[in-house]
Amino acid sequence: MGGHRAAVTPWRLAGGAALVAFLGVFFLWPVAEIVARGIAPDGSLDLAGIGEVLGRSRTLRIVGQTLAQAVIATVACVLLGLPGAFVLYRLRFRGRAAVRALALVPFVLPTVVVGVAFKVLFAGTPLDGSWWAIVLALVFFNVAVVTRTVGIAWEELDPSIEESAADLGSGPWSTFGRVTLPRLGPALVSAAIIVFLFSATAFGVVLVLGGARFGTVETEIWLLTSQYLDLPGAAGLSVVQLVFVVAVLWAAGRARSRTELRTPFAGRAPRRGDWPVAAGSTVVGVLLAVPIAALVGRSFASAGGGWTLDHWAALTGLGRGAGSGGAVLGVTPLEALGNSLAFAAAGAFVAMLVGLGASVLLSRPVASRWGSRLRAGLEGALMLPLGVSAVTLGFGYLVALDAPPLDLRSSPVLVPMAQALVAAPLVIRTLLPVLRGVDPLLRDAAADLGAGPGRVLWSVELRLAVRPIVAAAGLAFAVCLGEFGATAFLSRPDAATLPVVIERLASHPGPGNLAMANAAAVLLALVTVAALGIAELAGAGPDGRLRRREPARPGRSAPAASSPRGGTSIPGAPVAARARAGRAHRSS
Repeated sequence: MGGHRAAVTPWRLAGGAALVAFLGVFFLWPVAEIVARGIAPDGSLDLAGIGEVLGRSRTLRIVGQTLAQAVIATVACVLLGLPGAFVLYRLRFRGRAAVRALALVPFVLPTVVVGVAFKVLFAGTPLDGSWWAIVLALVFFNVAVVTRTVGIAWEELDPSIEESAADLGSGPWSTFGRVTLPRLGPALVSAAIIVFLFSATAFGVVLVLGGARFGTVETEIWLLTSQYLDLPGAAGLSVVQLVFVVAVLWAAGRARSRTELRTPFAGRAPRRGDWPVAAGSTVVGVLLAVPIAALVGRSFASAGGGWTLDHWAALTGLGRGAGSGGAVLGVTPLEALGNSLAFAAAGAFVAMLVGLGASVLLSRPVASRWGSRLRAGLEGALMLPLGVSAVTLGFGYLVALDAPPLDLRSSPVLVPMAQALVAAPLVIRTLLPVLRGVDPLLRDAAADLGAGPGRVLWSVELRLAVRPIVAAAGLAFAVCLGEFGATAFLSRPDAATLPVVIERLASHPGPGNLAMANAAAVLLALVTVAALGIAELAGAGPDGRLRRREPARPGRSAPAASSPRGGTSIPGAPVAARARAGRAHRSS
């Protein structure tokens, strides 16, 4: 590609400046304010506050619990996720796509829904309110990360190496341990690190199941801020957590940098020797369905052992405190659902605006080494919100955006902005590989025939990425809908979201409160799964094929890319460019 294609244009500079401004105001500034309050509370460097927080016996206990539950959950997720990765991504069977989608449902459920589901499941058992209940909930939530991450890598490993080992007399388990497992090493390590990070920074699940007794660093920051008003202590703990998370993300990046040669593999038919692994993965799937089934059943169960809709009818109420206590909510759960939908729509819109714009900008080639470094730096900065605690972010909003010129502390705009920061990195991770996979020769062909940059983007690149864009929008909406960490800090009682209302009902004793929480959790889960399902259906036609125009293949006219002169196609596009575009489309 010629150098003129990689030149820095005004729109690139403007787009990069807008992204930097967004990150600066709504991410870097709040986080920097937390760091400053932790290490320089009086304007000068003073680490005594951090030392004082870490020296508390309660803090040491909380840190130990956090690390222990993260390690145990990670090991369990790896052991339980590997069989599913093999079955879903290495074997070929009818309905595999549907089973893959179902396997992701636990991961996309809001954290408070998972917490309430396990609270219901273990009610009246020795596990009720125990530390092990938290660990099992984290395993439920994160096992899909291992299944998907390792499965995708496993699907693309060339099977000929394993077949050669078998031809030389190696048994199935020996081949797996000596050949397959080392090749899956980078993906396995990366998945384990991500699960460890998710488990160590869990908030909603821990708050619902453990409260103050079995807390984590996340819940401790929330308690220090909202219950004890110990802002210096919370800031010091946030700094320690931030350093830890950055180190874990760096380790994950190092793991992903060790790549394995990929050869797409459509999968093979199941064999007789696969039945133990298939049976094991089926058992895991059934166990994952049990908490949700228990939650749904309890939402319809009456105190006398029959069935009732009273708990669902109570969603129009405000709940009641124990004894003669008054209402525990500022809005009804149904009103909270409306708030959640409105905030999630706004947050998803901002996340798509930032994520799609960033993906387009980062997918462009650069002509110089400094430009490449600048692009890599921007990409890393955009991924940082994934590694920063949502609780820390919400806390940062409260202490940073509370004075002119940006006095937003009481503004409802903070909730969707915080949700968008959580969702935008996921949008970028979804769309950036797709846009980078578009063959540049197709862009060049459209530009050479007179199409401007905007027309090329609309008619060539975005047309190839229709389904990923729709899927990313659905994912962003679902993430914003269930976000709880930052929203717990930022939402006002009269504009509370449904996750906040569920946690409040589940944690306040009173007649019918937990039953209301069960019904509200089922409602939130249904809306979340429906949002993802609608996004998937919107990206596909009636026959399941994508609703986007196929790029031209040799012997057919090229895709439409109207020129200023009124042409509607590019008949002069090189055959090689069109063929490569077809491959890019299929890979996306």
